Amino acid sequence: MNQSQATNKFQISFVDSIEQVNATAWNEIANTNNPFMRYEFLHALESTGCTTEQTGWKPHHAVVHIAGRNKSLIAVMPLYLKTNSWGEYVFDWSWANAYKNYGYQYYPKFVTAAPFTPSTGNRIFIKEEFREEDVLKPIVEKIKEKAEFIGASSWHVLFPTKKEHDLFGLLDIQPRIATQFHWYNKGYETFGDFLSLLNSRKRKAIRKERKYVHDQGISFRKTEGAFITEQQWSDFYLFYQSTYLMRGMQGYLELEFFHAVAEAMPEQLLLINAVQDNRDIAAALFFKNDETLFGRYWGCRFDHQYLHFEACYYQGQEYAIEHGLKVFDAGAQGEHKIRRGFEPILTYSNHWLANQGFAEAIAGFLREERPHILQYRKEANNLLPYKDIAI
Repeated sequence: MNQSQATNKFQISFVDSIEQVNATAWNEIANTNNPFMRYEFLHALESTGCTTEQTGWKPHHAVVHIAGRNKSLIAVMPLYLKTNSWGEYVFDWSWANAYKNYGYQYYPKFVTAAPFTPSTGNRIFIKEEFREEDVLKPIVEKIKEKAEFIGASSWHVLFPTKKEHDLFGLLDIQPRIATQFHWYNKGYETFGDFLSLLNSRKRKAIRKERKYVHDQGISFRKTEGAFITEQQWSDFYLFYQSTYLMRGMQGYLELEFFHAVAEAMPEQLLLINAVQDNRDIAAALFFKNDETLFGRYWGCRFDHQYLHFEACYYQGQEYAIEHGLKVFDAGAQGEHKIRRGFEPILTYSNHWLANQGFAEAIAGFLREERPHILQYRKEANNLLPYKDIAI
């Protein structure tokens, strides 16, 4: 199928609210257990004011129908018109500054992502009977056309799968790589089984950290999403905002958002509370599916040594082992995860810039950046604490 045939066959449009797409239709096409691409998650962000024009995340989702009388929905892709770079976790602040220095406007720009969520997953969903290449190519052309019409500088696809990353690259949406740290359940039956694979020094360090927290009289309570109480949510939100305030910022998400996802998708939520003297002093919120635990949000009343590591990592690892989950994605960055058994993995993004001069300059930057990322991952891998890996 050539470009003209594809364009004639598919009708591509943009909607300014996910509510303009039927929830059942979105989820049937997406057919994903990734919580961050479910209709319910994206709708909760919009309906509670987290992704709006005012926050710099104006919805502009791409929907694809078969052209003609039937107009059957065959593909969907989240898309936002951004007026800032907050909540993305693929950093392009220097690109924005370069545009400004040359008298150009970097914002608005288009972004395809799970907002505020640095976690890999499919970014475009196409009915199985259609070839991805046939549908993706006209979508790419339509977004470029739309960007140039409204004056958007660029389009960025953040944390796609490796397969999508490669497909976008074939369509000249420039590839970029980065690293995260994920923990893998290697058939452990207990946390002790995991520790037994670590070298003695790291094993002792983890035991020391956990003992210190325990000796402060701190215990932990795990609550599945359907059983999280209003008081737990209120306390959690206070902790969550406190973490941002310590950095002079405000959390991206509203309390109403957490209530909304708790109501719409409770089976994919887990809250771990730290308790001292019969009082909740910290909490970590996780999302999950049948294979992966996603560590997302955390906060505490007061700073306690090692408490973050216990609540966000060790408790999560124990939960993954207990429930047979294969992967623990604990979020962006964090070299301190390495000595706790989290392995460096590659993450992906793709970038298109309308201005040819800047596109060529950034292409050069990405080519130079890539070997440094690969070398960093190699060096990080050598720091893993497992017995059969050099320290």
